[in-house]
Amino acid sequence: MQRDTLASDFPLSDDAWEAELKRSLASANIPTLLMVLVHLTGDSDWLSERFHCSRIRGLEDNDPGGLSEEAQDEVRAAAFAAIVRARQGEAPALPAPNHAQLVEMLRTSVGEDIPDSYGPMIAAWLGLDADFALEQRDTFPVPEGYRVLVIGAGVAGLCAAIRLQGAGIPYVVIEKNAEVGGTWYENRYPGCGVDTPNHIYSYSFAKHDWSRYFALQGEIQGYFEGVADQFNVRPNIRFNTRVETARYDEEHLCWHVHTVNDDGREQDYVADILISAVGLLNVPKLPAIPGLESFEGPCFHTAHWPQDIDLRGKNVGIIGNGASSMQVVPAIADQVKSLTVFQRSKQWAAPFEKFQKPVPQDVRFLLREVPYYQEWYRQRLAWIFNDRVHATLQIDPAWPHPERSINKINDRHREHFTSYIQAEIGERQDLLPDLLPDYPPFGKRMLMDNGWFRTMARDHVKLVTGGIERVTPNAVVSDDGKAHELDVLVVATGFDAINLLSSFKLYGRGGRSIREAWDEKGAEAFMGVAAPGFPNMFILAGPNTALGHGGSVVALLETQVRYVMGLLQQGMVRAGGRFELEVRKDRHDVYNARVQAAHDRMIWTHKGMSNWYRNAHGKVVAPTPFRNDDYWHMLRKTDMDDYRYRSAVAIPAPASSDKEIA
Repeated sequence: MQRDTLASDFPLSDDAWEAELKRSLASANIPTLLMVLVHLTGDSDWLSERFHCSRIRGLEDNDPGGLSEEAQDEVRAAAFAAIVRARQGEAPALPAPNHAQLVEMLRTSVGEDIPDSYGPMIAAWLGLDADFALEQRDTFPVPEGYRVLVIGAGVAGLCAAIRLQGAGIPYVVIEKNAEVGGTWYENRYPGCGVDTPNHIYSYSFAKHDWSRYFALQGEIQGYFEGVADQFNVRPNIRFNTRVETARYDEEHLCWHVHTVNDDGREQDYVADILISAVGLLNVPKLPAIPGLESFEGPCFHTAHWPQDIDLRGKNVGIIGNGASSMQVVPAIADQVKSLTVFQRSKQWAAPFEKFQKPVPQDVRFLLREVPYYQEWYRQRLAWIFNDRVHATLQIDPAWPHPERSINKINDRHREHFTSYIQAEIGERQDLLPDLLPDYPPFGKRMLMDNGWFRTMARDHVKLVTGGIERVTPNAVVSDDGKAHELDVLVVATGFDAINLLSSFKLYGRGGRSIREAWDEKGAEAFMGVAAPGFPNMFILAGPNTALGHGGSVVALLETQVRYVMGLLQQGMVRAGGRFELEVRKDRHDVYNARVQAAHDRMIWTHKGMSNWYRNAHGKVVAPTPFRNDDYWHMLRKTDMDDYRYRSAVAIPAPASSDKEIA
């Protein structure tokens, strides 16, 4: 995929660069610029009350920070001088603030109280935690012949590959597609993009000059392809190859992985460690609607959008109104003759002020050229889109209106989002009963409005509520018996996020499958990463790790990968060779009881709620109930006492039929 041309491809003279800086500072985010000043000057006066920024409203950047014009000008002038000195070679006066200082910096920047526990996490994302460093070959005593197999080269798999490579651990990645990127490679439907700011939907170790605040699929996919090239991991990826089965060998303490490529060629791999990086959004979910396969026109899931389809002048139907539908519908509305949306349940969606908006060139210059600027811009976004809302998702048992909300703040959220929907549909207030959810906000994943509500009010767009009785060769018959004739039928029903690891067969100790292990209670794992009975196997984006309250899955995956790397490092040091690690069942069970107890107090288990976070038994299996910093600290600890460990130095590994990774 072709890379965007960057301004940095054409270096400026010093005078021109300084002129560009001065001009760009007029567009700077003042709260972020203050953090740059603290690092470069070491002057704590920039954290004094005079420069305390106002609280952020909603999801805005709050560029002025609530400071007076005089104070803003002072910040810009001081920043210009400090940044120029840094460019001329002056070292930052405070390159590594302590944890308390980092918390105070973020508090000043966002105008809100920040938990002290955020300090170590901020340090890690600023590159101040050695355990998150990419290059660690000297600290990993890798045994001879040791090898790791990673399944998937999406966001999680790439991260694992880069960290393994930095530790000097031989590895191979098995990828079913022809390219890296995972869900971003597969999903190419109109309007496909992130609903998390891409400045935090990116690796902390691979900054990017983004053209939009919320990038579309092409730019995101290009980013991950560029990362694969930058870190030279492609030689270790086997593209167009699927994992069919993975079996644990109890005699030799290793995994046997059977694969088949697109040409039908089979190959077996042997690995000491198995890492699943297949993710949640991996297996498209198709509804069990009678006659769906009989539709004679184009009929496809959004994950399999035909790139050559022409919707102009067509009567198009779309089943579902979740995240993908909310992106598709506004994107194709201008092309089609008519658009019929079949909605089973209503969705809350938040205002999306920066949707499709480009990042101004001045702002791109600051993010690209100014030290610490992008790092702190990311930190502010991480707070706004992460844990800020977590406390409001706790059920207040004394709240008198549980039918509409779960607490006082959640009720205010309902009022705000209701007013927003009313404003968006304008004169079509007759649509409100069919669009306004009858459950509390955030009871399902909060979506971002790409113009969905405005589109639903257009004359050629029709909303059909209720169920679908059947599909005929040329129509969808709703449960009221009415046939809606269509030329094209789009299935936008998301992915199977409940049956995790369903894309391959996984057998652990005693030949027991992961399906057998999980079928009774549903998917669960210690820290969402390790399951008892499956030694030396780790899951990225596993059970109860999805960010239902918001945040960056990329940061979450970096944290999980560091946790796995910490276990491998300790295992190698302790064993002096190969080893076996298996999470203790008692620790696993206590952890998962804690997870479900926390969920019992949260909105996703509120009476009457139905969402894709829960399985058929009502157990929440997808999202985490924990704040990001709480989960980060759990994983940062990397406690080997949570695992049963034994050395495998005296146990020879079987010879691998894959000479490339032996």
